[in-house]
This record gives sequence, structure tokens and C-alpha cells, in this order.
Amino acid sequence: MLNSSTACFWMKQVFHNKGSTVDQHGARQTTAAFENFYEYTATGMEKFPVPDEQPVYLAARLDGLASARLLHAPVSLTSRFPVTVLELDIERVEVDRLLREMIALQEELDWQCYRLYNITEDELTYRDAAGEPATPPELRLGERAFEIVLARRMAAGEEETTWFQRHGSTPITELPAHWPADYRALVERRMERIQQDRYVGLVERPEYKRRWNTEPWEAQATRALQEWLKTRLEDPAYWPQPRLQTTRTLADRAQRDPDFMAVAELHRGHAGFDVHALVRELVEAETVPFLPVLRYKLAGLRKREVWERTWELQRQEDAIDAQVAAQLRREAGESEAQHATRVAAEQKRRKQEEVGDIARPPKYTSADFASPVFWRHRGALDVPKERFIGYPFCSRENDPSPLVGWAGWNHLEQAQALGEWINEVQQQEGWGPPRLTPLLAGMAELIPWLKQWHAEPVPGYGRMDQFFETFLDTKLHEHDLTPRDLREWTPPAAPRGRRRAGAA
Repeated sequence: MLNSSTACFWMKQVFHNKGSTVDQHGARQTTAAFENFYEYTATGMEKFPVPDEQPVYLAARLDGLASARLLHAPVSLTSRFPVTVLELDIERVEVDRLLREMIALQEELDWQCYRLYNITEDELTYRDAAGEPATPPELRLGERAFEIVLARRMAAGEEETTWFQRHGSTPITELPAHWPADYRALVERRMERIQQDRYVGLVERPEYKRRWNTEPWEAQATRALQEWLKTRLEDPAYWPQPRLQTTRTLADRAQRDPDFMAVAELHRGHAGFDVHALVRELVEAETVPFLPVLRYKLAGLRKREVWERTWELQRQEDAIDAQVAAQLRREAGESEAQHATRVAAEQKRRKQEEVGDIARPPKYTSADFASPVFWRHRGALDVPKERFIGYPFCSRENDPSPLVGWAGWNHLEQAQALGEWINEVQQQEGWGPPRLTPLLAGMAELIPWLKQWHAEPVPGYGRMDQFFETFLDTKLHEHDLTPRDLREWTPPAAPRGRRRAGAA
């Protein structure tokens, strides 16, 4: 019932109209009634009238078709990749066919509801000779009764609408010749009723009919192929160990991966494409830099400082919890529950006394991030959802392509990969303080998290947090750098435009 045009009409009389667009002053305005947004609420929906007779068979068939259509959609085909162009075309044809069948059944549902809600007394659904519900012919957008009436009014200059343009459909004024005669007769009756019955004509309008404004197959396929390729670049075969790689190196691995190349060819639409250009494009869309100064604008950096103070206070609370739990032993005659209550009370007392109340840190906004890509992956709480970690300004001279790590590494693995890279570029490339500073700043960012999550001794190395803290201190001493130098590092300014030809 809720999927019917009748229900849509009812809801748009009950709920608040928020308009279809926002003007420069922030006010909602209407551009086209069928594009208006409404504030639907559960409380309001409690009043929705439900008739005793319900067209459950139509709902069940529509639900089955929707499930079948999803199985043929690009997002569901990724488990079968790589596939051929022909296989994709077959799936596209089936998706289109299922959509046309759903549009036709939706029309039956709408007209069934008009009788159930006494908008009309006539049975205007498609029936067989015995009067039983029959399967209507498939319908394209633009072929529903109200759309043909609307197209005729447009042709006569009686009405203007963006309905067909907005939905990529073609207005028609004549009934399709391939329809069965009995269905053509039924649609003629529906069109007559729309024009002569004020109540049916009121509901059979664009603003109350299902829009079927689906995303084009091409866009769905592109996104599905991209997602598969991005996921493939995260495969363990591409990251056999925690080690930083350039996109050029990842592209070399991709060229040796026949499945990647097959799907990439589908994505690009031809063979002989630039593999590195594709890999770089995919990776950069899923990468967030390793240093805060590269992620945020000034306002975001200020918020980051508040978050870091909050984390430090939380670490102090964790330390107090551990200390109290270790100091307060269970007393004779004390039950486990009594001991736990006493420990919790002492922990709470000491945390309040030594730390106090921790203020909630501010949320980030899109304006706090240096790039919309970073905001998309992090959001208001700066929760990492990216696939790769970027290390700008840290690539070698002989391969200046973007340097990245896998975002699935824990903090210890990130430190191992970063430490190995620092040693390599220092020993093999002869990097000095200017080039090493951002890398060492990245290591300094990891130390607090190593202390929090990786403080257990490892055979042959001791505590890994202390190992990397000593590593960092040694590098700072070697290059006459201080922790302040790391905190104050900023990326080099980008060149200001091109130099003119022939300029000195």
C-alpha cells in the first residue's frame, strides 16, 4: 500500500513540504512539484488508512523482481569478475527488462489501489478472459497512462513540464502498437478516466507517481569495476609485507595480475591503456596523508590539537585504571563483586582528582580538511575509512610517483614500514634533514599509539614502543633535529604558475 500513488498522495497532504531546492539565502523553494522533498515521520504514518482488501500478490511479485534485478546489477556481479563485455551486456539487458516489468506491475498496483480506496468503483487492472489478474506487457518510462495524457497536453500547448527531460524518457502521444489489443483498450479507459474523473486525475499526476529515477547502468558498472580494482590493490599479494610502495611499483604488480588487467580493460573500455595512470587514479581517490599538517587546514589543525589533548587525558585515565587494579588486592572475606566495586570506586576517585572531567572534543567539518577526498574518508569524527596512507614529498628521485602504504596496517606495521623507508632513503639516497623531517614527523605521530597498543615485549626486540622511540631519538640526534622541528614542519609551497618560455 505504501508503494502506491494513493499513499504518496496521502503522505504529501499530511507531511511537511521542504521544497526541491535551496536558494542562496538557505530557503527551500519549489522548482518542480514532483521533485519536492517531504519530512516523513513515523508518528504521522500511524494515521495511514489501510483497507481490508490488500493486493499482496502484486507486492510479492514486485519484491521478487526487485531482488532478481539486484542480482543482475553491477554491484552483485563483482564476485564473478573478471567477465567479458558480452556478459556485462547480457546482464544490462536483463536489468532493463526487469525494470520494465516492474514499471508495468507498479501501474497495476496503483490502479488496484484506486478501487480499494474508493477513488473509482471500476476495476481498471489488467485481467484475463476469466477475470483473473493477468501479466501486463512491459512498460518503458513514458508509456504509462498519465504520461501519455501529459504528453498530449504538452503537444497541444496546454501544459509545460520537465518530467520527461528529467527522467530521460521520450514523450509519446500514441499508444505503442506492440501492446495486446485488450491492454491498449484498458489504457485508453485509464486515460479517459484521468481526464474525466477529477479524483483520479488529481492522483494520476507526476508528483504522486513512482519516478523510477534509477542510476544509469553505465554509472553503476563504472563504480562496481572501480570498487573491484581498488579492492584488488589491497590484496595481500600486493602487500606481502609492511613496506611503502609507489604507485609505479603497484602498477608493476598489477600488470602481472591477469584478473586485474582483465577488469581494468573493461573499465577503460580498451586494451593498451596506461596501467600506471589507472592505478594512480584509483589509489589517489582512496588515500589520506600520514601527517595532520597535510590533512587539515588551519582550523582543522586547531581541532586536531584538542583531540590530541583529549587522547592524552584518556591515556592518563587508562594508566590510573591499570595502577589501581594492580594495587588493590582482594581482601580476605571480600567477594569478587565487592572487590570490583571497591576498585571501580577508587579508579573513579583518582581519575576525578588527577584528570578531572574530559570535555568532548569538537567535530570536524568539510571546511577543516585540505581536500574533499580527505573529508569523504574521515567525516566529522575523523574516523579513518581510506584504503591507503599517502606519504607526500617522500618519494625517491628516480620514482617520483606517489608513495603509499596500506591503511589496513596497525600502528606497529606502519612504524615498521616507515622505519625501513627512512633507513633506505638515508643510506641509499643520502637524504638529509630537509627530506627526512616529514618522515620522522610521521614516526613521532605513531609513538603514542605504539605506547598504547604495542607495549608488550617482543622476543629479540624488547618493547616495540621503546624500540621505535629510541630509533626516532637516534635519528633526531644524527641530524641535529628536535621534536619541535618535527611539529613545525610544513609542506613546501607549490610553484606559482608556469615559467614563460625563454625566461631566465
